[in-house]
Amino acid sequence: MPSSWNPLDDEADKKVAKEACQPGPARLNPYRDFEGLYVSHVFTDRNLRSALSYEPLDGDVFIVSYPKCGTTWMQHIVHNIYRDGVPPGDLMEFMTMAPFLEFLGAEGARSMPRPGAIKTHLPFNKQPYSPKAKYIYVTRNPYDCCVSFYYHTRDFPPYLFEDGTFDQFFDMFIEGKVDFGDYFDHVLSWYEHRGDSNVFFVTYEDIKKDTPGWVLKVADFLGKEEYGDKLRQNRDVFEKILGAISIESMKKINAEMKKWSQQLASAPPELLPPGMRSIMESLDSSILTKPAQGEFVRKGIVGDWRNHFSPEQVDRMKKLIALKTTGSDLMDLWKDTGLP
Repeated sequence: MPSSWNPLDDEADKKVAKEACQPGPARLNPYRDFEGLYVSHVFTDRNLRSALSYEPLDGDVFIVSYPKCGTTWMQHIVHNIYRDGVPPGDLMEFMTMAPFLEFLGAEGARSMPRPGAIKTHLPFNKQPYSPKAKYIYVTRNPYDCCVSFYYHTRDFPPYLFEDGTFDQFFDMFIEGKVDFGDYFDHVLSWYEHRGDSNVFFVTYEDIKKDTPGWVLKVADFLGKEEYGDKLRQNRDVFEKILGAISIESMKKINAEMKKWSQQLASAPPELLPPGMRSIMESLDSSILTKPAQGEFVRKGIVGDWRNHFSPEQVDRMKKLIALKTTGSDLMDLWKDTGLP
């Protein structure tokens, strides 16, 4: 039992899950504030408390982002660099080999086969930090992030947003009333550390523009001689990795995500990823095992925001950007991507 475990968390998790299913404005029910983190009820108090108390091991690698900014793509990039282009066998294996810290708790990170990378969506001030660990931070322009986040929230049943509209979600996004709160607060907290020697800061758009070049840069960050130089010297392995992380290959994740409910419902408790058992015990299983809709990896393009934003929404986003990024050159990251 982890030292951060608190028996009161179990009751709190059950209470949160019960409240999430009550009648009312469904788009607001799933969220709550947990020690300064605005998160949905699928992140249990027990696992969040455990995650925030995790002490990184020397050499730990974290993949960090605000949601829907390229996290899963980077997870697969790192996984395939570490394993010479051999993808995980299924979703359960992937969750074990690339654990989501806030979702599974510290137990998932401690038991991760190494070398591996731990996923988090934490702002810098909440991130378990060590100068002897490495952090890959992936970000994406706020317009496309908002659109991708909308589809994720609509299609993932625990958010109770199946009938939600983009207009409703846009208001939530602008107000920071979505998982992990305000986009700009999150990105800026890491942007300030982009020059740190143990932080690798990259945009989704950069990776799309030159995938081979950025895969090599990630490999160099993980270990130049062990990974970067190896890929330069072994073209077959490099091409195998590029194939495994292509959008076509990534779309196979969709089938795995749609089998999520079946796997959870049928898996013996001892075969569930560490940390998942407490989630299944705390939350109404019908919330977690309801089949996901849509596509987890949807389009994988830059500029889809043009198909969703109204002129009024563009104006509101521009005003928010001006307010949030005063004194920062953050938006220069996307100066060549045709943003308003």
